[in-house]
Amino acid sequence: MTKAHLYKVGLTDRFKQEATMFEGLYLARVSIQHKDLYKVVTEKGEIQAEISGKMAFLARDNADYPVVGDWVMVDRMDDSGGNAIIHHILRRKSVFERRAAGTSNQRQLIAANIDTLFICMSLNNNFNLRRLERYLSIAWDSMATPVIVLTKSDLCDDIAVKLSEVYSVAIGVDVLVTTSMSDDGYTALNKYIEKGKTTAFLGSSGVGKSTLINRLLGEEILVTKEIGEDDKGRHTTTHRQLIALPNGGVVIDTPGMRELQIEHANLSKSFADIEDLAQNCRFNDCNHQNEPGCAVKEAIEKGFLSAERLGSYRKLQTEMKYQGMNSQQIEQEKITKIFGGMGSMKQARAFFKEKNKRR
Repeated sequence: MTKAHLYKVGLTDRFKQEATMFEGLYLARVSIQHKDLYKVVTEKGEIQAEISGKMAFLARDNADYPVVGDWVMVDRMDDSGGNAIIHHILRRKSVFERRAAGTSNQRQLIAANIDTLFICMSLNNNFNLRRLERYLSIAWDSMATPVIVLTKSDLCDDIAVKLSEVYSVAIGVDVLVTTSMSDDGYTALNKYIEKGKTTAFLGSSGVGKSTLINRLLGEEILVTKEIGEDDKGRHTTTHRQLIALPNGGVVIDTPGMRELQIEHANLSKSFADIEDLAQNCRFNDCNHQNEPGCAVKEAIEKGFLSAERLGSYRKLQTEMKYQGMNSQQIEQEKITKIFGGMGSMKQARAFFKEKNKRR
């Protein structure tokens, strides 16, 4: 019996040791997820699996279910007699998650046990600094290392300008420029892909994630489509998938994300420039609005910081503040903010009365 298949998908001593705690079960890694069904890689190869009834019963939210990249313990290594049963999820060393789309407060896990996150953004009409700030805030919180991958450089006439803009928000993050139009247009990625390491590709639809992975594989395994005439991305990848590369590295391809609602984020790292400036504000509780002696506003006036970046910072702070609240709690929080702790009930009633008139 050999663990060759497991080493190809990133097995490390850490997970190998933890697996010894579960007698009678076998170590595997989740490679594909289709709703309630999974494919997992075991010592004997890839098989189909599902979670145990106990795991489903005890699950509090989506985070308690396996996700692509998870290391799990299963009851068999051969599915010829039926699906393998997943009984345990080993402790995750990193996880990229967002809040599920819609009104639900559920978390949605995208991928787990990632070493490097390639945040892909194309240099055409997909280019969006505010979206990039959002990705970086979540990426830093995931415990993985973010790397920005700018794709489709052949479609951009002002790369130097775009790079300058990216560097202004990508503090402490490596930035790579790629193209699929030449054989060496993706080679900058190779130094981040190592044996035993897992890299996840994230980004909007149509930015070229699958194309880059095909280049790394050396063959066209993942289906790709040309971008539409309206310059909007098309969904090609429909599910998350873990793939072993010839050099021993592992990549996770993910579907394009139209929404990226925040569940958890690390604003201290993604907006380190603003937080560093805030240390020099006259008041410790400065809101960077109309307070005297505000170092952040001064930086904007002198052109060292953009007003748009401060606005993005505030927006993400507000999202973080409201996470986990229901609609009534959010409304109450907004009222408190407007009327200073609900000091005037008359003002609050007048506010609601006027609001209802406008509906």
